[in-house]
Amino acid sequence: MSTAWLTVLAVGIGTVLLKAVGPVGVAGRRLPPGAERLLELVAPAILAALVVVETFASGRHLVADARLAGVGAGVLCVLARAPFWVVVLCGAVATAAVRALN
Repeated sequence: MSTAWLTVLAVGIGTVLLKAVGPVGVAGRRLPPGAERLLELVAPAILAALVVVETFASGRHLVADARLAGVGAGVLCVLARAPFWVVVLCGAVATAAVRALN
C-alpha cells in the first residue's frame, strides 16, 4: 500500500473517531456556554478559509486573477443586500468579463 493510501486511511479513521467523540463524550450533558459559542463559529470559519484558498491559490502559489474580481463583485452585492442569485450572477459576470479582457 502506498504512502498516499495510508494517509487517506489514517485521515478517514481519525475523522470517524473525531465524529464519535462528540456524541459519546457529551452523551446527554450540556456543553458550557463558551464551548457552544465557539462551536457556532467553526462552520463559518471553515467556509471562509475555503473561499480564500479557492480564490487566491493555484496549486501551491498565491495568485490574483479573475476569481478575485468575481469575489469582489459578490462582496459588493452582499453589502448592498442583494438576493443570493444576484450575488452569484454578478460574481460570475465579473469573473467572465475579466477573463474576456485578458
